[in-house]
Amino acid sequence: MEFRYLPMTEADKKEMLDKIGVSSTEELFSDIPQEVRLDRELNLKKPASEYELKKELTEMASKNANLTEYRSFLGAGVYDHFIPSVVDHVISRQEFYTSYTPYQPEMTQGELQAMFEFQTMISEITGMPIVNSSLYDGGTAVVEAVYLSVVQTKRKKILVSAVLHPEYRQLVHTASKGKGLEIVEIGHKDGQTDLEQLEKELDEDTASVIVQYPNFLGQIEPLEKINELIKKQPKTMFIVSSNPLSLGYLTPPSEFGADIVVGDTQVFGIPAQLGGPHCGYFATTQKLMRKVPGRFVGETVDEEGGRGFVLALQTREQHIRREKATSNITSNQALNAVASSAAMSALGKHGVKDMAKLNMQKARYTKQQLEEVNLPAAFSGSFFNEFVVKLSKPVSEVNEKLFEKGFVGGFDLGRTYPELENHMLIATTEIRSKEEIDAFVKEMGDING
Repeated sequence: MEFRYLPMTEADKKEMLDKIGVSSTEELFSDIPQEVRLDRELNLKKPASEYELKKELTEMASKNANLTEYRSFLGAGVYDHFIPSVVDHVISRQEFYTSYTPYQPEMTQGELQAMFEFQTMISEITGMPIVNSSLYDGGTAVVEAVYLSVVQTKRKKILVSAVLHPEYRQLVHTASKGKGLEIVEIGHKDGQTDLEQLEKELDEDTASVIVQYPNFLGQIEPLEKINELIKKQPKTMFIVSSNPLSLGYLTPPSEFGADIVVGDTQVFGIPAQLGGPHCGYFATTQKLMRKVPGRFVGETVDEEGGRGFVLALQTREQHIRREKATSNITSNQALNAVASSAAMSALGKHGVKDMAKLNMQKARYTKQQLEEVNLPAAFSGSFFNEFVVKLSKPVSEVNEKLFEKGFVGGFDLGRTYPELENHMLIATTEIRSKEEIDAFVKEMGDING
């Protein structure tokens, strides 16, 4: 089929106008006073043909650097991972990419089952029994966790680790204004949350504590110690933002007493695509099931006893009693959740674990090789697939030179952490080959020599 859409012809316009009983477009808008109408043509270029438009957009898009041409060592929340080819085939099916909210289960069993599988697999990865069918991204999932903790504890003080993703922290600060919340940021020592400061700030007014695992600097937080501090305040909730791929190898937050585990499934089947859109997940305990934002897909049987899927718990406060709601969000990221479901299914349980191990092994090889060119890691703790190195020059200058050699360098931490000026956050994923890592290390050594 030549067209991706059906163009409207003059005959189509006339047929529609005749159907509603008006003779022209001008008559259709006759109720709008002349003085508020635009009395000139819009300042736009003349319409192009489909071929001309496609050519122009392709030329514009070709100016972007893309990850098929450049070797990326940039992470900081968006990663260059292997995506099984089946993912594109699945999400390109019309019933997935054109559907919205599956309110009619008899019409949308495929989408409902894919979302149910998404919930199930995230539950297995996080170790939490209750998972919703996705949120917009990892940042909004953190905000929703804050809201739930405030409603549940009836407290308004939130302790946020300074090594939570900077954009997530910004979202928490923004979201706190409407609800009058007190946000206290806990600093970091040697790349991890400062436990002494955390202990001092924890009190009977604290609704929740938010940490990231692994944190934004790549370090693996001591969740067991953090949980011991939190549990000294019985009602205070423990919120963990976690990269789900890392949980293919690391002990899940559920085993360290987390009340809510949130994160972003971009690592499974979703390309970097200029930073979004992504797909947030929200996992929690059975106790908090009726306060979880968004929606669930539940498994049931039809009148003939066959397996079926439906939206569950939909007589929800966010639809009816808004003033008592944990959240007013009623949408999700279904298409990207389906992409993550397809990716996780294709990888399988052992594949996810192997992928996580490859990330750890290749990141450690990168770290060791950088040490050989006098660029040691800035922090001493354990890490997953990201670590920090201190450079002899500004990170922006180093990244410009790396880009000339075909590399996307690491994240400039000085942009968000003034105390970490000239520090670069480097990510090595499973798709980086030994040759690519060695070439990157050589350029880093030459530039910083």
